[in-house]
Amino acid sequence: MVADEFERLLQATMGLDAATIGSPAVERAVVERQAACGLRDPLAYLELVRASEAELQNLIEAVVVPETWFFRDREAFAALVRIVFDSWVPHHPAGTLRLLSLPCSTGEEPYSMAMALLDAGLPAGRFRIDAIDISERALGLARRADYGRNSFRGRDLAFRDRHFSTSPRGWRLNNAVRSQVSFQQGNLFAPGFLPGAEVYDAIFCRNVLIYFDRTAQDEVVAVLRRLLTAEGALFVGPSETGLLLNHDFVSARIPLAFAFRKMSAVPPRVAAVRSEPRRRSVPAQPRVPFPPRVPAPARPRVVPPPAPPPSAAPATAPAAGIAEAARLADQGRLAEAEAICQAHMRDHGATAEVLYLIGLLRDAAGRLDEAAQYYRKTLYLDRDHREALSHLALLLRKQGDLPGAQLLLARASRAERKGAG
Repeated sequence: MVADEFERLLQATMGLDAATIGSPAVERAVVERQAACGLRDPLAYLELVRASEAELQNLIEAVVVPETWFFRDREAFAALVRIVFDSWVPHHPAGTLRLLSLPCSTGEEPYSMAMALLDAGLPAGRFRIDAIDISERALGLARRADYGRNSFRGRDLAFRDRHFSTSPRGWRLNNAVRSQVSFQQGNLFAPGFLPGAEVYDAIFCRNVLIYFDRTAQDEVVAVLRRLLTAEGALFVGPSETGLLLNHDFVSARIPLAFAFRKMSAVPPRVAAVRSEPRRRSVPAQPRVPFPPRVPAPARPRVVPPPAPPPSAAPATAPAAGIAEAARLADQGRLAEAEAICQAHMRDHGATAEVLYLIGLLRDAAGRLDEAAQYYRKTLYLDRDHREALSHLALLLRKQGDLPGAQLLLARASRAERKGAG
């Protein structure tokens, strides 16, 4: 089938496993570009894509639909600040901190990294951020740095007052932040991608590994490992923790940050803590409930790391709180996290927060039907739960229910505006 040929071409070019976004999404992109090229025959368009690098890039642009905003998952940026001031600055009285955002999409992530460090007091001359994406269209928007309302979500928007000015489109980022980030087009699977080793002190590569098959995931993790310094930190998405733990990385033990270090960089006692094996996850972008705020613009104090977690939590353990369950989920310890959630419900009854977290755990384990049930239970108790709405919409989209997904996303957008109002 021609559709299968397009999926294989995209997998070979950019590592995309079509099953993770659903074949209908690829088909829509093909139809869109085929019409734009004035071709009626899918085979003729397939030959054009194979022969033209420019049209292959156009197809990739049609498939890649960025979904990001400033300070998405705030705990990761707070953890970056903590790691920089607690670990990097004391050992590097001179020199430049090197950071990487990959993929950087339309720029919200690398700019958030820059704002977090500047607000925490790190001088502009002490750090540089490289931001790379496969999409030239997304990079153009990132360089323009002119953003609309959808890029600003949540209630804490004080950073917008500090770093943006109003523009006809919405808000334009100031030059002090923009100058810290260097954008470039790049493909993780291209030969010779970012040559060199131990280049970056911190890498943000979040919610992209889940779109690849296992072979491609292994290839990308090898690239990230090569690029990360011996003491560096790698930030991934919640559904990607098991993959890192299976590649000789260990958790940085910062709750809800999903940050990892090379096993060689931590004491043997900590490195011995490993995760249970996990099945492939789906293209969700789960968020943990009630993320902490980004720290106020002051140099963070040194906080000693928490003690290593216990090796196991019995299923009958008393309720230890949703935060403890989220911490275990951060380390890929899904069964232990769910045991605490179930105990919490036995002792305190079902709440939207605990049902949502169980949904995330089932989602991360690849148990999609069960995840959808828990997201729906969450919405029964809290009809405006934005994260549950978003994740359930992603599951419906993958299953081909586009109208249902669009309705849920519209509800999530209304809930976002209500929360900000």
